[in-house]
Amino acid sequence: MARKLKHSKIKNTSILFEVLTRQITADVLAGKDTKTVGMVKKFFNENTELGKELQLYRILSEKTYDSTEKAKQLLETVVKSRQRLSNSKLRSEKYNLIKEIKENYNVSDFFNVRIPNYKILASIYNIFQAESTTDTFDVEDVVNSKFTVLESISGKKTTSKKENFLKEYREKDKDLRLLAYQILVDKFNSKYKSLNESQKGLLKNYINNISNTNSLREFVDREVIKTKKELNKHLPKVSDKITKIKLSEAINQINTISKGKVVTEKQVLNLMRYYELVKEIKNVHKR
Repeated sequence: MARKLKHSKIKNTSILFEVLTRQITADVLAGKDTKTVGMVKKFFNENTELGKELQLYRILSEKTYDSTEKAKQLLETVVKSRQRLSNSKLRSEKYNLIKEIKENYNVSDFFNVRIPNYKILASIYNIFQAESTTDTFDVEDVVNSKFTVLESISGKKTTSKKENFLKEYREKDKDLRLLAYQILVDKFNSKYKSLNESQKGLLKNYINNISNTNSLREFVDREVIKTKKELNKHLPKVSDKITKIKLSEAINQINTISKGKVVTEKQVLNLMRYYELVKEIKNVHKR
């Protein structure tokens, strides 16, 4: 007898990655040590089954075509790639990851977050579940999940109800994703309620390149040079002697952010503070 497809939020690879990266962002903004960076590096690198499956989720949730036929071909190709992954390795990696999350966080709170693209991610999970095992699932459930994904890729809607839903989702999603790469920070440190483009860009690069240490280091080093140049430009405009001395000290210290091969959470937080300093100086000179 065919079984109903049942989505599991805690077993959805993309949602696992999403909640982990949100926690990283929240911890960084609050100036806390975060354990989730290590989890992401360990479980979502290019050599793990979770890392490979995450890339397949990204393709189906982010790729768009203007053709339904192309969308179908993409879905079929991704499903075949998913079938080549090891289900036993995936189960083992998910089990160990969830175990680490439980050891460090309250699981109920950790997963009690709104996922803007929840429906598409749940549909992808259901498709992978149905197409990568020998189990028999309800045909209607499988078809509905595939239609949801195909409509997302091609932009072709089958019903006005679905059209309204997706329109509402896209409008909300545009606002919710301002910070970076599908990441919504649930709780901000009060000091960073209003992030500028530099701060958003830093968070985006930090989260997107957690496993790519070289790319993140290069980005941070460029930002340090740019920020130092910006501060030096405003230094002569500061009339207060004490403020000028403190600003000079801050400029001399900014190079410490470029030390080391790996960008640390502390360095990211310090660069965030330098962005804030630049913003404050510009505001003062506007008055």
